Amino acid sequence: MSEHRIDITVNGRRHTATVEARASLGEFLREGLGYTGTHLACEHGVCGACTVRVDGVAVRSCLMLAVQADGCEITTVEGLAAPDGTLHRVQQALQDNFGLQCGFCTPGVAITLAAVLDDDPAATAQDMEAAMSGHVCRCTGYQGIRRAIRQLAGEAV
Repeated sequence: MSEHRIDITVNGRRHTATVEARASLGEFLREGLGYTGTHLACEHGVCGACTVRVDGVAVRSCLMLAVQADGCEITTVEGLAAPDGTLHRVQQALQDNFGLQCGFCTPGVAITLAAVLDDDPAATAQDMEAAMSGHVCRCTGYQGIRRAIRQLAGEAV
């Protein structure tokens, strides 16, 4: 199998590595760099658990090859919180509203909601719920996530 050298920045930290041409970005983040908050589940881009931001855009890391990320800036769920550990407002809203249970889908949900709010700080609950249509959560019944979304939109919870 062919290998390629890549340079990427993950959560503000630069990494240079050699990756197999067929390795997904999600595999590389987890196994190559140790960013285990990125969860791989369906590996078909359907469930959303592996969502990360690549140059500011939320993408399914199971559908992107690591070699395609060469020169890119990646944000994983580990990069959402402030360096002092203060949770990102999306993480805090999910915690406040019990928007997680097993936590498997939570990293992808948090990245997607953060991307929506970074792109449009005035995003409505409807905007955020539309973005969530690409995520599967088997534990929460989505009610806690929807309460977190309402909190983020400034609506009554």
